[in-house]
Amino acid sequence: MTRSNLLFTAITVATLSLTSCTNDNEDSTLNYNVPTQYTFERNSSTTVDFSGQSSRLLMLGEMGTYISTAAKNKTFASNTVLSNMYVNSNNAFSSTDLNTSGKQLKDKTAASKDYFSTFLGGGGTAEKLAVQAFFETQLTNASFASTLPQVAASAGVAGVYLDGTSSRLFAANGLEPQQVFLKGMMGACFMDQVVNNYLSTDKLDEASNRENNTNKVVETAKNYTTMEHTWDEAYGYIYGADGGKYWDSYINQVNADVDFNTITVDLKNAFIKGRAAIVANDYETRNAQIDIIKTKLALVPAVRAVFYLQEGKSKLTTNNAPAFHALSEAYGFIMCLRYTNKPGTNAPYFTKAEVDTILSTLISGTNQTNGFWDVDYLNTKLDVLSLQIATKFGFTVAQAATVN
Repeated sequence: MTRSNLLFTAITVATLSLTSCTNDNEDSTLNYNVPTQYTFERNSSTTVDFSGQSSRLLMLGEMGTYISTAAKNKTFASNTVLSNMYVNSNNAFSSTDLNTSGKQLKDKTAASKDYFSTFLGGGGTAEKLAVQAFFETQLTNASFASTLPQVAASAGVAGVYLDGTSSRLFAANGLEPQQVFLKGMMGACFMDQVVNNYLSTDKLDEASNRENNTNKVVETAKNYTTMEHTWDEAYGYIYGADGGKYWDSYINQVNADVDFNTITVDLKNAFIKGRAAIVANDYETRNAQIDIIKTKLALVPAVRAVFYLQEGKSKLTTNNAPAFHALSEAYGFIMCLRYTNKPGTNAPYFTKAEVDTILSTLISGTNQTNGFWDVDYLNTKLDVLSLQIATKFGFTVAQAATVN
């Protein structure tokens, strides 16, 4: 450790002691300051950096817009362009910053340390490759449907379906590839990276990370320790790109329901408190916040899956496009459940096999070919699947169904 590091450590300890009397969160059990916002500085400069995570949030957004624009304008959604976007090659994005970021979505899909490197939670390399191939298939399906702008989607036929005044692209089985891709990637990429990678204690404490953080040894040419930055990267997948995207948006939507109206504050506070604990070398408090984040974040796709299953059920009447749109969102959120991490287990709330069975039940239909188009079959199953998910997380179907 350099002399400047030692000096800074001394100053930090003194500062923490001085600020304990005006603890922002008024937690009398802590002898250090916890700010009210995710703002952390060293030598009057920020130590927070999650630019890579913001890039990936923006990349996913541009891919979704590319497909929805093709559906709206009845233009071709090139599978080559979408594939290039997925791996960030050939300047596929509209922004030079994204094209030159060195970041991509595919190499972070089903790629966490816990599940897909050390193979906890039932994960493995074969699953990782299968998941990536699944998402590439969704891009292919979206592209194929876009080649049929004059074809109305129907049982066994891909094409366009009107949802009110909005045109949407559907695969032959009634799934909307764009929604499956977007919601599924929220789980397989963003959630997996948050709870199974950057908040993994094996990741946070690997090699000399804990010793260096304790002694405030910062990374070369950076203003943060590796552990601080690792925590920031988890935070960035939720709140990056100026916030309001993907998980941040859906956390707030769940929070809008009185039955879950503390989840926004609980998650944000846990991220802030955990980061402050890292600064203060309080690893016990850090780990307690990890458990809170894992528990609260897992609740979000569960609630939204049940909500969309019930919304889809309510719309299975005349125009099925709104129903299939909702059920496609449910499909994606159910996929997310495989990437949750139940505290104390290093395993998901639903195993991969359980998630696969739920998805298969949802989409298979009576004749095993038409998927969502087997409406009568869906009507008998949506409540059963909703109850299965709700029961696992300790809420009722009615509680989730009222979220809007």
